[in-house]
Amino acid sequence: MFDYRPMYGGAQYDPEPAGGQVTSVSLYDGPDRTTFVSGAGPATRLRAGVYRFTLPDVPPGRYWATVSFTPSEGAQPVKDESVRLDLPLGLGLVSSPEAVAKELGVALPLNAEQRDDLLTAIRKAQADVVSYLGQPVIPQLVTRTALTPYWRHHEDLEDPDSWPFEADDLVQVSAYRDRGDGTYDVDFLVGFDGAANDPVVRYVTTHAAESERLRPGGVGSQGRRVSSVSAEGQSISYESAPTTGQAGALPELSSLSRWKRRLFQPLNRPARPPWPYSSTRGRR
Repeated sequence: MFDYRPMYGGAQYDPEPAGGQVTSVSLYDGPDRTTFVSGAGPATRLRAGVYRFTLPDVPPGRYWATVSFTPSEGAQPVKDESVRLDLPLGLGLVSSPEAVAKELGVALPLNAEQRDDLLTAIRKAQADVVSYLGQPVIPQLVTRTALTPYWRHHEDLEDPDSWPFEADDLVQVSAYRDRGDGTYDVDFLVGFDGAANDPVVRYVTTHAAESERLRPGGVGSQGRRVSSVSAEGQSISYESAPTTGQAGALPELSSLSRWKRRLFQPLNRPARPPWPYSSTRGRR
């Protein structure tokens, strides 16, 4: 599945209320979009501004896509060529082997061994993030059937507070489907969505690439970066890594601290002194 947000006039746009439709997605094997691989369509509207395609079975790899949609009834079709997909989706990872390979400067497409090695590096970097944040970075999809929304003024069915659903975590409405009797089937995303968070994706991608570059025999491995070698080979100078805050420096785990799960516990307070020495009088 691929969830698409139409872009029109430089802004996110929902064509269906104006009589438009998201008609098709075409996959190509290069950024020039000349060799067609496969396609799918039309898309199903999940909620305002979000449409879902059921993608065809294609070999794993990076694909450049063109999405066609009509912005309104009777309007000329529009093509969005800003979409790039690393397939397959749904692996439970916030990055992809292709993204790490590009970070390493490794040419695409990847072979099966390279893909497996990069997937392992991504899982290790992602495990570090999970350990630091104290919570998973992949949300859980929970479906509830026959829910009746709380009908309030200016009702917004994309607002989790509009539904009789509670969870001790972050909640987002992924999709809702009208059953025709006033109730809905609703898909909720419960938990932190790391794949939708650019700092988390950047951390996992860059650290997976760096660990693989330094691993002996790793994909794109180079060891330490050499800046110069003497003519006789008697001395070697290595490049120093950029320090924190400099351009090109690896992001630190502390850069993700705002999403760290906080643990609260009540402080032990001293016993209240008896009246009349207490600041307040007790009940008689």
